[in-house]
Amino acid sequence: MAAPRENVNLLFKLYCLAVMTLVAAAYTVALRYTRTSDKELYFSTTAVCITEVIKLLLSVGILAKETGNLGRFKASLRENVLGSPKELMKLSVPSLVYAVQNNMAFLALSNLDAAVYQVTYQLKIPCTALCTVLMLNRTLSKLQWISVFMLCGGVILVQWKPAQATKVVVEQNPLLGFGAIAVAVLCSGFAVLASVGGLYTSVVVKYTDNIMKGFSAAAAIVLSTIASVMLFGLQITLTFALGTLLVCVSIYLYGLPRQDTTSIQQGETDSKQRVIGV
Repeated sequence: MAAPRENVNLLFKLYCLAVMTLVAAAYTVALRYTRTSDKELYFSTTAVCITEVIKLLLSVGILAKETGNLGRFKASLRENVLGSPKELMKLSVPSLVYAVQNNMAFLALSNLDAAVYQVTYQLKIPCTALCTVLMLNRTLSKLQWISVFMLCGGVILVQWKPAQATKVVVEQNPLLGFGAIAVAVLCSGFAVLASVGGLYTSVVVKYTDNIMKGFSAAAAIVLSTIASVMLFGLQITLTFALGTLLVCVSIYLYGLPRQDTTSIQQGETDSKQRVIGV
């Protein structure tokens, strides 16, 4: 009976992986498409506000389903929201950071191609890693440090001679777009330390490992690139291709599990003690 359960778990992980990849790629491409239209643009702040309202309604619906009845639902709101003003104030900090981050994403995709944005935005990985080292006193393995520098090198290659989109007719400012990504990356690195963004992301973090999340990020980059070629006439350069490859490889290397040396060190200690005893 154990085999079917493992198959179900594997299928669910693959489902999470597929949806996470499609959401990341579709979000970037759709946002780029709407921001490069020759029609009148919408306000990015309005879009961000509507998104948060939808997430709030979904969260309320999930809470209502979990509590089961109206009485327990009201009691849960009083206890966890109205009755915890300090916790509410703490959560307002990452919420503000996410608001800035999301608005910067709109500004960046108004000035950069979706594929270039997708690759460059992976700078959030070294930024988050640096925050965890400096603020949480965590350590990174040698392989993780190598992957961080490799990722930065890949982004530099992508930005060295950015790929051009021939079907986009609106005026763009690549420097402004890169600056917006830089702000979004800094916000992402800080906000990840405080909370997990997005309802679906919380499910993915719970049920998938780092390797699957890294594969999903790389797959989203590939899908965004294909969509950019088809929709926006993106002309892929050699530096863009090499930089993208470096970023994808570094994401995979960074997500590899760290080797547990505890048992090895314990074995070496036992061996030395036996030798001394003899």
